[in-house]
Amino acid sequence: MTKELLRFHTVTKTFVSGQSQLVILEDLDFVLYSGTSVAITGKSGSGKSTLLNIAGGLDKPSAGSVSFLGRELGALNDKELSAFRNRHIGFVFQSHILLDDFTALENVCVPALIRGARQADAVKRAKELLDRVGLSDRLQHRPQKLSGGERQRVAICRALVNAPDLIIADEPTGSLDEESSSGIETLLTDIVREEGKTLLMVTHDTQLASRCSTVYLLHNRTLQEME
Repeated sequence: MTKELLRFHTVTKTFVSGQSQLVILEDLDFVLYSGTSVAITGKSGSGKSTLLNIAGGLDKPSAGSVSFLGRELGALNDKELSAFRNRHIGFVFQSHILLDDFTALENVCVPALIRGARQADAVKRAKELLDRVGLSDRLQHRPQKLSGGERQRVAICRALVNAPDLIIADEPTGSLDEESSSGIETLLTDIVREEGKTLLMVTHDTQLASRCSTVYLLHNRTLQEME
């Protein structure tokens, strides 16, 4: 039986601006199972990135609860939550957010070293991942010497270096040209599948969404499964 990985229970998220209150998510129930790939689509401003931030423990719901592997994220303090994210969740953003002064290899190693891995083990794992994405000849290149597609491949490797349970991707091809986007689409979905991980992704790219096992539309503050 497929294991439950992530659960939203009647999650509501509101933002207050002056005298007004904006409801982004309302009484949202959602379950994500291990080994699945889920894409979330919807109009700009519908709350897709907010949903991902809550799923990844980067933001908290205004009401309701979020549990990950049976642990309620709201019960963790900041230090515990940071360690939990580092161990269980890998992030891929539209902007790669690589460290400019670090090489590709060093960027991929960072989460493993933060977790406490031996440097030799972190380097070995990082090299294996970078080789799998075709960057074995770019290990010592800094981000400014890499193309947009290459930088995003480094970001994907960084997200996978700790072998997390969940990969969260927010518009991973949004800043790339068509050719680079196509390569990243294939790479991201294939490597997540090969690693046996779970993917939760926001995208406007219908082709990328179609590679996922389930597609949801975020509309009127809740999720609707697409046929």
